[in-house]
Amino acid sequence: MTNFFTKSAVAFVMLGLATSVSAKGYKEIEVSDGGSLVGTVSAGGAESESRSYNISKDPEICGEGTREVPFVEISETGMLMNAVVFLNKVKEGKAFNKDEVDLTLTQEKCEFAPALGVMANKGKLTAINSDHTLHNIHTYEQIGKARRTVMNVSQPNAGDTVTKAVKLRKGNGMKVECDAHDFMHSFVYVAKNPYYSVVNAEGGFSIDGIPAGTYEVKMWHGFLGEVEVGDVTISAGGESSMELSY
Repeated sequence: MTNFFTKSAVAFVMLGLATSVSAKGYKEIEVSDGGSLVGTVSAGGAESESRSYNISKDPEICGEGTREVPFVEISETGMLMNAVVFLNKVKEGKAFNKDEVDLTLTQEKCEFAPALGVMANKGKLTAINSDHTLHNIHTYEQIGKARRTVMNVSQPNAGDTVTKAVKLRKGNGMKVECDAHDFMHSFVYVAKNPYYSVVNAEGGFSIDGIPAGTYEVKMWHGFLGEVEVGDVTISAGGESSMELSY
């Protein structure tokens, strides 16, 4: 099955900027002999889901007819695509990756790219309008079944660019929509520590550099929501594994 949501690199921040972009309470330290957590995420009870939208405006730019937007994708082997596995409320650990603090979201042919993005909490989200038509980017913090506006900006012209620092209060992800085109959708996972992994094409995940200890594991999916997995104990230099399921 084709994966609509592009796999994103995990978004991190540099050690020198830890106080400005990492989550409050997270302390970057040198981790020696860190352990790792690996495993897979199967679909479990989740089913594939997509929605069909009529392209009712700007057909010369957006295309004609309808657009099928897949919100839940499951591989041929039953693995859930576009899920993120993360350690919750980590107090200290490795530094964020300095090259992947921020996220750039493009709007071209009335489609967001990437459809699944990842960035650091307090990092910067940049939205670029590459179309010769108006887009209005509207991002929402996902808090359970509720949501809170984070960014709501009109971009009427091709080349219009907006950049905003993102600080989520309670949620771990955002839904992205265009108020001018109801068929434009994407999701962003917003990391509050660097211990997370987007599942790969085989449904696998891998998190490394974890200080020895016991951690709470969670899963996030933009459409399906957040799931509490339970605790895992990481030993120094060791590898723990979990076979997870929605």
